Amino acid sequence: MEKPINEETIAAAESVLKRYWGYDAFRPLQPEIIDSVLQGRDTLGLLPTGGGKSITFQVPALMLPGITLVVTPLISLMKDQVDNLMQRGIRAYCLHSGLTRQESRLAFDRCRLGKAKMLYLSPEKLQSPAFIDSIRGWDVSLIVVDEAHCISQWGYDFRPSYLRISDLRDAFPSANVLALTASATPNVAEDIVGRLGFRPGWQKYAKSFSRRNLSYIVRYDDNKDRTMMRVLNGTSGSAIVYVRSRRRCSELASAICAHGISASYYHAGLDPEEKETRQNQWKSGEARVMVATNAFGMGIDKADVRVVVHYDLPPSLEEYYQEAGRAGRDGKPAYAVVIANGNDKGRLSRRLSEAFPPKEYISRVYQAAGDFLQVAVGDGYNRIYEFNFPAFCTTFKLQPTMTHSALTLLTRAQYIEYTDEVQSRARLMITAEKSEFYALKLDEITDRVLTALLRTYTGLFADYVPIEETNISLKADVSLPDTHEALLTLSRMHILSYIPKRSTPYLYYTTAREEPKHVMLPKAVYEDRREDMARRLEAMKKFVFDYGTCRVQTLLGYFGEQEAEPCGTCDVCRQNSKYKKTAVSHRNEELAIKAMASRPGGCRIDEAISGSKNREDAIEAIRSLADKGQIRIEKERIIGEN
Repeated sequence: MEKPINEETIAAAESVLKRYWGYDAFRPLQPEIIDSVLQGRDTLGLLPTGGGKSITFQVPALMLPGITLVVTPLISLMKDQVDNLMQRGIRAYCLHSGLTRQESRLAFDRCRLGKAKMLYLSPEKLQSPAFIDSIRGWDVSLIVVDEAHCISQWGYDFRPSYLRISDLRDAFPSANVLALTASATPNVAEDIVGRLGFRPGWQKYAKSFSRRNLSYIVRYDDNKDRTMMRVLNGTSGSAIVYVRSRRRCSELASAICAHGISASYYHAGLDPEEKETRQNQWKSGEARVMVATNAFGMGIDKADVRVVVHYDLPPSLEEYYQEAGRAGRDGKPAYAVVIANGNDKGRLSRRLSEAFPPKEYISRVYQAAGDFLQVAVGDGYNRIYEFNFPAFCTTFKLQPTMTHSALTLLTRAQYIEYTDEVQSRARLMITAEKSEFYALKLDEITDRVLTALLRTYTGLFADYVPIEETNISLKADVSLPDTHEALLTLSRMHILSYIPKRSTPYLYYTTAREEPKHVMLPKAVYEDRREDMARRLEAMKKFVFDYGTCRVQTLLGYFGEQEAEPCGTCDVCRQNSKYKKTAVSHRNEELAIKAMASRPGGCRIDEAISGSKNREDAIEAIRSLADKGQIRIEKERIIGEN
């Protein structure tokens, strides 16, 4: 049973919200979750995409003593949130395998010394008992589990490293837990609560998955480009078109531009600076349409998206709901449009075999990865290796999609931790004392680069700050290669610590390398997950290809909600409404014609037709009544039968 809100607590929280974020009030359900957290209760928050999950822990983190630990699997989102918090004057850091040793040490020391309010952790950091022991003495008030469905065996994105969060809880028994997710079926929500060991008195707050302002539409057309352009031309405002391949992103964006609509594209393979540029173009309206893979959308705060188009079908309703839900966050009417054709059912079915390749293939990938990285059997434990995925597939003649799936399954079986969230911006921190700058002897180019750097960025003497070499290059009027070389020179002189941007995935060995014959995939990782994915794919097929059921009823039923009445706005409801209107119109037409036919001598056929609003409807009604024997036709006249 939900507890009543403490008004004084929420008033204090609103003051923090106003001070750091500039908002006067919280969104729905945020106050209830924040109050529950501040009262020290374990809390599960189910907030759909755009519901403002981050505020529900960032505000309490500033009000509670000590530090808040935030576990999240999304490294790119983690970095964005930390950068945004630092810009607001809130001390926050992150620890993940993509950082250098120096960066990790700096973040760790800041938190250990109480100079931070939030520490974001990637789940693989929890794999090391030594790490948990090293933070055991910290003053931790709150543990946040973002994307909490990842801890559930039945979540669509299960991460075995999330299971170690229970160790984190054991290390800080006085800290309460806040678990957050945007989409969870009832059994996933139950699993989250159990695996995190929620204590008596815990609270659950769930916002309905119903979005009254969002109309779900499915269009069937073998020519998807044609329907996509009809949708974009028939709507106004910002739009997102979701596809499932990077190549199609650029192709569709070019096609849309060719039709006179401004468009850009976004996928995980772009450089961080390019991602930010394209994202800003779309946010500002310079590009009306963003064609993107599922890498786009997390943390994107744009309320006025009027239409989200799914050119390709996602493999689950959880993913579809999150992506479609990025439309209409301002509460105004918006559309979520799926474009499907006869091949899509087969494509969804093939995803099952691609996601679960034969076990022999998985074993082969494991062995090849060790050989590629030159890790000996019995070696590699707790070590991180840069992993060039395209080169790996080429070297061993492996199929990329199945190989990526094999690495994912090996991660779930806890042999490795593989991530392809790779694009990281360049970072930099000044390590020299300010007094040392007066004695520096630099060449002209290096001096101009250093001057531009100091004039462009703040906080360089305290922490690593994300930088853009292109920005420095323009301000210093120096070529990009010379800018890069100048930064390396300054780093070699120990004036600063410079970490160039990287674009290489990495692989982390959670156990020492095994002989291939000892690599075993448990039933819970392979067979059970395969069956679960098959169910998800069938649910996705039902949503798209069931022509007779309201889309919203199908969607809400999947998430455990019962909608008594059809939504009235999806394509199925609109079609049914059209049929109902046609039936009523036909019935009214028959009644009018019967009334005229019942007059003495009946009436002329042309008179009956001309008296109708629709000639075809009148002719059809006359034929129908004659067939039923309710009227007869004699010499161009219709006469009623008693």
